[in-house]
Amino acid sequence: MAKQNLPQILSKQTVAQSKLFTVEALDLRFSNGVERTYERMKPSGRTAVMMVPVTKEGDLLLVREYAVGTESYELGFPKGLVDPEELPIDAANRELKEEIGLGANKLTPLKEVVLAPSYFSSKMTLFIAEDLYSEQLEGDEPEPLEVIRWPLSQAEELLTHLDFSEARSITALLLALRTLKP
Repeated sequence: MAKQNLPQILSKQTVAQSKLFTVEALDLRFSNGVERTYERMKPSGRTAVMMVPVTKEGDLLLVREYAVGTESYELGFPKGLVDPEELPIDAANRELKEEIGLGANKLTPLKEVVLAPSYFSSKMTLFIAEDLYSEQLEGDEPEPLEVIRWPLSQAEELLTHLDFSEARSITALLLALRTLKP
């Protein structure tokens, strides 16, 4: 595959801003001379983590959490932002303790993924979390999260569960299943 030259950024401007998001418009010139304006969420420089916790009994641990985007409770794996100066593996363990009250002695990185790269630059590192131990840290959730045990032997059925629809959780599950197979 031939390497393409990146488009030239002619200008950047903020077109909308909220407490959480800044939308930028970028005027670009492509190598063939075509110019277009693209909009994106301004990169924050922060990354995130998601963990697939697996108990010694062979259960996956998921959380049921309110998602304002869909205005419903969604089933997914524990996740959260990596704090400044924090390594993703340390953030993974911290988020596990905050969201499900368990830490992991073994965290195996699966893949770094990007959601909707045409509009976002946010990266998330996916992990398998094993050899779990009890330790609770206070998180930033507005209400306690419901922890759901799901038999690893029935993981394929989770893919058809109506409340399990977030793309990053599905990706994490599929990668974890590939890695966990004997």
